[in-house]
Amino acid sequence: MKLRWLAGWLLFSSVAFGQKLLIPMDLRQTDHLKAYGAAYWVLKNGINVEWLLNYSGGAFMTDYSPALERELRVRGVSFVPIDGAEAAQIYSVIERENMDVMLLEKAPDIAIYAPPNKQAWDDAVLLALDYAEIPYETVWDEEVLNRSLERFDWLHLHHEDFTGQYGKFYANYRNAEWYQDEVRKNEAAAKRMGYAKVSLLKRAVAQAIKEYVAGGGFLFAMCSATDTYDIALAASQVDIVDAVFDGDGVDPAAQAKLDFSQTFAFTDFHLEFNPLVYEYSDIDIPPSYAPVLRGAEADFFTLFEFSAKYDPVPTMLTQNHVSAIKGFMGQTTGYHRSRIKKSVVVLAEAVGTDQVKYLHGNWGRGTFTFYGGHDPEDYQHFVNDPPTQLALHKNSPGYRLILNNILFPAAKKKEQKT
Repeated sequence: MKLRWLAGWLLFSSVAFGQKLLIPMDLRQTDHLKAYGAAYWVLKNGINVEWLLNYSGGAFMTDYSPALERELRVRGVSFVPIDGAEAAQIYSVIERENMDVMLLEKAPDIAIYAPPNKQAWDDAVLLALDYAEIPYETVWDEEVLNRSLERFDWLHLHHEDFTGQYGKFYANYRNAEWYQDEVRKNEAAAKRMGYAKVSLLKRAVAQAIKEYVAGGGFLFAMCSATDTYDIALAASQVDIVDAVFDGDGVDPAAQAKLDFSQTFAFTDFHLEFNPLVYEYSDIDIPPSYAPVLRGAEADFFTLFEFSAKYDPVPTMLTQNHVSAIKGFMGQTTGYHRSRIKKSVVVLAEAVGTDQVKYLHGNWGRGTFTFYGGHDPEDYQHFVNDPPTQLALHKNSPGYRLILNNILFPAAKKKEQKT
């Protein structure tokens, strides 16, 4: 710890007293996504960062140093050197307005739940981390069951099917080589770890992740990893998987046996048991909902505005340079409001529809955040589509929501007022 502190002190030792460096996150910013990576870099060097909630689009401010200035120039991130008097003026504005200062103290250790053969282009979070230059490690079922998650502050769930139904791709892809290969690999992994069926393995993984969150972990999930995760928790004592997936049938009383008290976000949902239907339940709002019929240009969702001083957590998670964000689909696109527990905080919705796009809640000592859709810059993603090039979307407000979540654990939910 002393060596790390010394390295940070040497890095910033040339700082003039009171001099700061402001990284604006409004429309002045040339690369919003790499700005998050720059903030993470400062934290990794043992220096605190102030996240100015609702100020300049959620700006970052830290002590000035030539080393940091060089780093920002290399990354193409806009910044403004300011003196002590200018910083005092910023604090004064923050004190008067719906703004606040959140102190970020530690770079979170990040884990990505992803299979060994995972391609980064198939997961928006991996794309965001790679582009922003934020380090991470990958874990899969065996590591999760071996309690390896305890080493990490933050966990992202790959758009996985925690019900053991292989993404319900059976109708369209059961004869495809990639699908058959996935079935073979998952069945072999389940057998190796002592589970008779893939659905039982995934159920155990879901429970282990639940324990991680209850113990203080930060969970972020997108696409089908959101609703299938909660479905797996609700169905922890019942077989909901058709014979085409696991060789035996669904429990005839499966729907009545669901235990919604075990789920994080969703309740009172009804399962789709037909293996030929590309839906898990009525949690998801499928692509046939009204805005999609009018085309991508009409599909937007809107961020809620929160009180920075009294609701700092949802305020952090919604920091952006715009309030209306273009929609995007996925296997799970959005959530019916009627299926969301009343204890959950809605962060964004598609105005004029029943669709909730982004939500957050607490479980035990930890938190979870669910974000509907597959890729914020790929409106309708298909199997084997080319990867999104984030260098062409460096100011993406949809991707900013992902990166808000990555920095969220650095604050440890501790409000820092000026």
